[in-house]
Order: sequence, then structure tokens, then C-alpha cells
Amino acid sequence: MSELSVKDGLAAMEVASYLRRHPEFLAEFPDIALALRLPREHGDAASLASYQLEVLREKNRDLNRRLHELVEIAHDNEQLTVRVHMLTLSLMRATTPAETVSHVAASLTEDFHSEHVRLVLFRAARDLPAVEWLITEPGGAAALPAFAEFFKRAEPLCGRLQQDKLDVLFGARAPEIASAALLPIGDSGLLAIGSSDSNRFHPGMGTIFLKLIAEAVAVSLARFPKTP
Repeated sequence: MSELSVKDGLAAMEVASYLRRHPEFLAEFPDIALALRLPREHGDAASLASYQLEVLREKNRDLNRRLHELVEIAHDNEQLTVRVHMLTLSLMRATTPAETVSHVAASLTEDFHSEHVRLVLFRAARDLPAVEWLITEPGGAAALPAFAEFFKRAEPLCGRLQQDKLDVLFGARAPEIASAALLPIGDSGLLAIGSSDSNRFHPGMGTIFLKLIAEAVAVSLARFPKTP
């Protein structure tokens, strides 16, 4: 083994670098290992073996915490998958536009615990229920200039909405909306989910389940021709 060159003013980083390159050093000089004083949060210095054991235990605790988090995420995703599946089945069974939109609103409110739901459809209101959560706009996307960029991108939008969008979707309830998710539903319109929790929807969140919901709603509505 090469010997360590000791000189006046040897930097601590050089010593650390040497030890990393020669992990067997302390085995060859056990007296140095016994003389080392290792840090602890509480109490006196511990032996090297005790210190290494504590480090391994902490790493094990960290791995267990991460594993628990992954299990929780997997469980949540499994539940979401079941809910999306049940919504899709209910939409497949719907025989009218009115039944379809009612299933959407009921599922999002009851199964997905959504506080505020708004469905904007590009069709006349003749065959649809007159309810607060349903907005009909026969003029299509061109009649909603506030959402021009959203329709152009055709991707879910999550986070805080601009005031003009909130006013169109939620009207007098706009002040209650701290965050929202907007979902394009093909050529049929858009679906909006609002929350009083500013962290419920944010730009960095995953949107795969939102996309699945939007696609299921879009395909279901496309079965019914628009009333002239």
C-alpha cells in the first residue's frame, strides 16, 4: 500500500480524499481507528463500529419510510383506477346526453370528492338539464375567448385560474376557488373541477387520471348528435 505523504498544512479535504481512495487504511492502522472521535447528536464520541451501525440503521429507517410512501401511492392509484373504471362503465350505460352529464357530475362529486364541478358543452340546452354545474355554449370555443389558448393546447391545465376564466366557469362562486383543473373533452367542450384548497391542483401534478376521465367523457358525448 502506498504511504500517505504528510506535510505541514495538509488540507482536511486531501485527507478525506485519500481515505476514500484507500478504505483499507484504518484496517492497517487500527490504533488510529481506535483514537478517532466520531460525531453524535447526543452524548460522547462513539466507536467507529457503533457509528457505522447507527448510520446503517438510519439508512434502513429512511428506506422503510420511502417504501411506506410508495405503498401508499400505489394504494391511492389503485383506488383512483377503480373510480375511473366505474365512471367509464356508468357513461357506457348512459342512453341520453342528460344521463351522461348527470353521471359525470355525480361521480366527480361523490366518488372523487370534488367540491365544484362545471361542464361546458358546445351544444344547445334543449336535451340537457338546467343545473348550476352545466354550461351550454352552442357557439363553441370561439364564443369563449378566455379559453382560446387552453383549447389550442388541448391539454389539462392545473393550478390557479385567471379571474376571467373563474368568472365564466363559476360565476358568483369564483371567490371560493383557490385551485382548479381544466380538462378538454374532445370537440364537445371542457370539464372544470374547482377546489377551495390551493394545493389540490397545481402545475406539477400528474394528469394521467384526469386525461382518462376527459377521454371517457368525450367519447361518451360523441355518441349523441348535437341538437340544431
